[in-house]
Amino acid sequence: MTDITTPPEHSEAAEYYFTYIDQVGPGDIRAILDAQSASALELFESISEEQSLQRYAPGKWSIREALSHLNDGERLFVFRAFWFARGFDSPLPSFDQNVAIAAAEADARSWRSHVDEFRVVRAATLAFFAELPADAWDRHGIASDNRFTVRALAYIAAGHVAHHLAILRNRYL
Repeated sequence: MTDITTPPEHSEAAEYYFTYIDQVGPGDIRAILDAQSASALELFESISEEQSLQRYAPGKWSIREALSHLNDGERLFVFRAFWFARGFDSPLPSFDQNVAIAAAEADARSWRSHVDEFRVVRAATLAFFAELPADAWDRHGIASDNRFTVRALAYIAAGHVAHHLAILRNRYL
């Protein structure tokens, strides 16, 4: 069985995704995702409806759009993990974040709705990984023309949130 307490090896995901994986330290990835949920929600709760419409520069996403992107990304990474963990072997397509964010119309929704969505999406993530059979963590497949293990996708989900929380703290707040 794969060790789910140490970050994935470089053979488990495309190099690009180590931008996210490298932001996750050692420890049970399920516990990391759980702890991250609490800290992310604490940050999100500190942001007002008005503040959530801010952009740190012209042409950049608003805070609402950034959280919408986090929610989309989490769904995507966990769907890929689900697909491979359950033994499906057909490749999955690429995901264009700009197409998704344009269609989401995130600024038309309340900040509260985005925060609530993060809460339930992360709860679903935690439930999925909590009950994953031990041998499923080693399963792999192709998405966006890249090989991923289920374990790598769990780390990518956590690292993607960590990456964007740092951007929120450093550029927006």
